[in-house]
Amino acid sequence: MQKALSPGAIGVKAPTIEAAAEAARLGGFSAVEISPQEVVDRGVDAAKAALGEIVVAGFGAFDWRNDEAVWKAGLADLPAQAAAMAALGCFRCSTYIMPFSDERTFEENYDFHVSRIKPLAAALAVEGIHFGMEYVGPATMRAGKKHPFVHDLAGMLKLTADCGPNVGLLMDAWHWYTSHETVEDILALTAEQVVYVHVNDAPAGIAIDDQFDNVRALPCETGVIDLATFLGALKKIGYDGPVVCEPFKKELNDLPDDEARLKLVGAAMDKMLALV
Repeated sequence: MQKALSPGAIGVKAPTIEAAAEAARLGGFSAVEISPQEVVDRGVDAAKAALGEIVVAGFGAFDWRNDEAVWKAGLADLPAQAAAMAALGCFRCSTYIMPFSDERTFEENYDFHVSRIKPLAAALAVEGIHFGMEYVGPATMRAGKKHPFVHDLAGMLKLTADCGPNVGLLMDAWHWYTSHETVEDILALTAEQVVYVHVNDAPAGIAIDDQFDNVRALPCETGVIDLATFLGALKKIGYDGPVVCEPFKKELNDLPDDEARLKLVGAAMDKMLALV
């Protein structure tokens, strides 16, 4: 598996490819997420030079949820971005799916997601890029909302199937845990169905259904989430792609600088990856 960095996920500022690559080096990461538009603007050769030995883990989708004009503009830019990222050897893109809507019924929201994501995935497929979709598990995210939406592995598998043959899962340990899922659920998948992986831990002493999505912990910090089992199952089905830390931990922002954040997260990732 690939120890990969998403700078923004741990509060690290990396406004350029050079900054992202240097951040990866500081934390001992072999791969990093970068902006596809920056690669288009600067050119693939310049991006390769800026990255050095660091490889590209993946990139996030444009804001496909926005109004139709913004979505169409993003879709128009996507082919050039996808071609540029593929030229860098990056064949993974991802997004998350909100588990509720206060405007659309489940059926209306399902149709909306398919209508927006299917052409996005098709544009990526031209370059051989796979698109991973992340379900959001915590019950607290759906509490008080008018229309719950897809929020577990079973529901996401159906949605991915309806969005295109190159569409799969972004598996996040946090959402696997908060959805009360098991190792058997992972072992029932194939490696081709898993596009991307996020890891984290959960605060101790809080019931699963009382966990809040933006209050997490570093991998292996509390042991609440069984990361050895989670990653071990992914390894068993043949997943060997990027593993990104997404801890949403306030204390990271209280550290004195980005280097301190990178070294703390990098060490936590090393501890976790040693388990598998």
